[in-house]
Amino acid sequence: MDNLKRQVGIEAAKFVKNGMVVGLGTGSTAAYFVAELGRRVAAENLRITAVTTSSVTSAQARKLNIPLKDIDEVEAIDLTVDGADEIDQTLNGIKGGGAALLMEKIVATYSKDYIWIVDESKMVAHLGAFPLPVEVVPFGCGQLFRLFEKSGFKPTFRLDDKGALWLTDSGNHIIDLHMNEISAPEKLARLLDDTVGVVEHGLFNDMVKTVIIASETEGVKIVTK
Repeated sequence: MDNLKRQVGIEAAKFVKNGMVVGLGTGSTAAYFVAELGRRVAAENLRITAVTTSSVTSAQARKLNIPLKDIDEVEAIDLTVDGADEIDQTLNGIKGGGAALLMEKIVATYSKDYIWIVDESKMVAHLGAFPLPVEVVPFGCGQLFRLFEKSGFKPTFRLDDKGALWLTDSGNHIIDLHMNEISAPEKLARLLDDTVGVVEHGLFNDMVKTVIIASETEGVKIVTK
């Protein structure tokens, strides 16, 4: 699996050109993309500026001497490359397994081009087998939890390795919804968007037009919407 992730990371890095502002995703697959950019910065004198989607990615980029700026210091982002936890046949996706969904969606929103990189296991017929992350403010999060329970969303609080409620980079908590199948992702997204206390959710609907997929049998292929 690591080899497949490495392949798509390297392939995605080919889209990066001198002078670009590049959004760096979060997660094990995106880390290979960041590593390849670091190699190109060192070996090819690639000149880019990067905006990251998490403190973890920022730390990796700094070690690789990739120049960083805050998102508010750039006019726009030319290209963002990130992983995904699930992608359906219309290229809607679930993200947030790494708890960076809020920053990932903000960076994606201000990107001119947006690419997902995945191994073939992430391509699914319907979203929902992967739990849907919902980032919520701490105040009243128990009320939200009960609301999701009443809605039949089978919520669980995400916990850290000490058993405490997970804290995102923005100081919020995450409730994961175990829905098994999401038949209408657009409708669910609107419901969550309208729910007070929800900061962001992991449904990334109609946001990406290009997905780079690595397969054991077919190698690397590019799917476009």
